[in-house]
Amino acid sequence: THLEMFQYSAPALLLLMMLSLPMWQISESLPVMSTTPMTDSCVNYTRMLLEKITQALNQTELFTGINCTEQNMELNTNTNTPFVCAPKFCRCSGFYCLSIKESCLSNIWRDLSHYYKFFTAQPDLLQHVPTFNHSLRELMENCFEESLPTNEVRDFSHWDERLNLCKTLRGFQVRTITVSRAISYMSSGEHTK
Repeated sequence: THLEMFQYSAPALLLLMMLSLPMWQISESLPVMSTTPMTDSCVNYTRMLLEKITQALNQTELFTGINCTEQNMELNTNTNTPFVCAPKFCRCSGFYCLSIKESCLSNIWRDLSHYYKFFTAQPDLLQHVPTFNHSLRELMENCFEESLPTNEVRDFSHWDERLNLCKTLRGFQVRTITVSRAISYMSSGEHTK
């Protein structure tokens, strides 16, 4: 009967699902984001971006009345960059390694795009740290082959909006450290050993 058939096939189906889950998770990555290898110049772009983020966070005129160092950070929660770009996860070989690297690069691109859209809509940030978006754009244009996302300018002169900018900058600073480490790791070639 059907019930007996299900009873004997259920463990096999469960085992099959368990074995295929990690490959499914990796195969859900987006198409290739960069056929260009991560180079030393990409490492330098991330370091420069970190400098610009730190400069922006230190702008007292931009955050009048707000102590950014005491604020929580707002991270982009729509990506898995810290997980898929972790060195222990990236040790691999062959096709599996390629999928992991592409998943890491896809998540990095999605993070950079998310923050690019947010920050290019910040006229006050651009006024106080004019090279901030330039550093972000350089990293995106020179290390990835995707088109830059479009943005819409909004008014961020209210205190709540400046607080949000502060929290988002702090989150971006932490995420950029992760991105910098991942790009440095890929640039070194360690992920292929």
